[in-house]
Formats: sequence, C-alpha cells, structure tokens
Amino acid sequence: MQTINLKTNKGNSINEVILIKPDIFSDKRGFFYESWNSNSFKKIIGKTNFCQDNHSNSIKGVLRGIHYQLNPTAQGKLVRCTKGEIYDVAVDLRKRSNTYKEWIGVKLNELNKYLFWIPEGFGHGFLTLSDIAEVQYKVTKPWDKLSEKSLLWNDSDLNIDWPLNKISPIISKKDALGITIKEAENMDFVFQ
Repeated sequence: MQTINLKTNKGNSINEVILIKPDIFSDKRGFFYESWNSNSFKKIIGKTNFCQDNHSNSIKGVLRGIHYQLNPTAQGKLVRCTKGEIYDVAVDLRKRSNTYKEWIGVKLNELNKYLFWIPEGFGHGFLTLSDIAEVQYKVTKPWDKLSEKSLLWNDSDLNIDWPLNKISPIISKKDALGITIKEAENMDFVFQ
C-alpha cells in the first residue's frame, strides 16, 4: 500500500486525511488486492478499531452529505468505491485546526480502487459521477441517530467545488435540511 499526499481547497495539507493506493495484482483472470489489512493500516494510520461496514448504492447525481456525528460517537471512515465513480469530500470540522472549514475532494472509482481515510472530526459527503455507484466504508463507531448531523452540501462558507457538470444534484430530505457551518458553530457542536 502507498499513500498519496492530498491538498485542501486552499492548498494546505491535512496529514490525518489519507488517500491509500492498494497494491493491485492483475492478470487475464482479473485482479486481487487487500482492501483492508489491520497490520498495513496500523502502519499508515495507527491503531484503529472498526465496528461496522456500510454499503450504499446511488444513481448518477446523488449527493450524500455532508454528514458527521458528535462526540463521543464521532466516526472515522475508510471509504472505497467498488462500482462506478464518486467524488468524495472530507471537510475539516476541528475548530482549533489550522485547516478548519477546508476540504479535500478525491475521485474514487472501481478502476483506481483507492481507499480514503477520513478521521473523526471531519464531515463526509460524496457525489455519484457514474450511472450507478456502490460505496463501501468501514466506520470506527456505530451510527447514532441522536448525534448525527448534516451540513448543507452547498454552504457558501465551505464553497465545495462539486463536479456537477450542469446537473442538479439529487438530495435526500434530511440533507436538504442540513445546516450551515455558521449555524453549527452557533450551536457549539463542531469539534474542538
């Protein structure tokens, strides 16, 4: 496994957010790779305990997020796209961070097989770029309805450059009712 350095929308590095390129072994029969190995992951990230695997299927134009959970149930996520392609985004919600409110966006797809590590303290969302996309991700804490929050995907203070290509995103009712980062700050539930 190799790691790829990423930059935020403002050109800064966030060392905790990591794009992982797995070693892929391909031949005429197909391919093989380790999508997760505890020893390899421990060398890259440190000790992390995953408790749940999630799998979503979305049609083109579906935008999910920006989701996060409050402490103590904040989740770290290891995301991969196993079918199709998505544009995946991590938003730094750590109030005392030098990169607070900055975001990193990456394309994950079934060809590059990248893994995107998004630690606790970050919001997460993705846009489906292909006709259909399947996304699988491991999380470090169980989903908790009471602590789940949603930021508006198009909050002008975050200014995420979603590659919409003149299409209107398909958004759930819950995500359409998301709050702005300023509202989150006023409610005092962004991460310290």
